[in-house]
Amino acid sequence: MINAKLLQLVVDESNDGIVVAEHEGDDDILIYVNKAFERLTGYSAQDILYKDCRFLQGDERNQLARKVIRQALAKGQPCRQILRNYRKDGTSFWNELSITPVFNDAEKLMYYIGIQKDVTEHVLAQQKVVELQAELAQARAEIEALKR
Repeated sequence: MINAKLLQLVVDESNDGIVVAEHEGDDDILIYVNKAFERLTGYSAQDILYKDCRFLQGDERNQLARKVIRQALAKGQPCRQILRNYRKDGTSFWNELSITPVFNDAEKLMYYIGIQKDVTEHVLAQQKVVELQAELAQARAEIEALKR
C-alpha cells in the first residue's frame, strides 16, 4: 500500500498539472494544485487556491470545449478536452484537460481531479498543417487554371 508521503511526492513530481477542485454549488473551487500546474500556468498555489479555475480561460468563455466540459460535469461524467488557457503573464497555451469526478460513499459528487497537459506545440503544428494544405490547394487550383 502506498503511503501518504510517497503519494504526495509522486503527485508533486508529475510532469502534468494536477488539481483537485471541491464542488460547491455552481463552482468548483481549487483546493490543491501541484508544482507542475504552477509551472504550467505561472500561478502559485497561494494565488489561486479557493478560486474557481474558470479564470484560466480569460475572456475566451465561448470555447466549444468549455460547453462539452460543462455538459459532462453536469452529468457527473469524466471528460477530456483541449482548450486555450492563459498564464499569469497573459500568454496563451493549449491545454488538454482531463477531468474525473469523485463521489463519496453516498454517491454525492464531492471533488474533481483535473490533469492538465500543455499541448501547445501539437495544436500549433496541426494549425500549420491546415494552413499548408490550404496553400497547396490554392496552388493546385492556380496550376489547373493555367492549363486551360
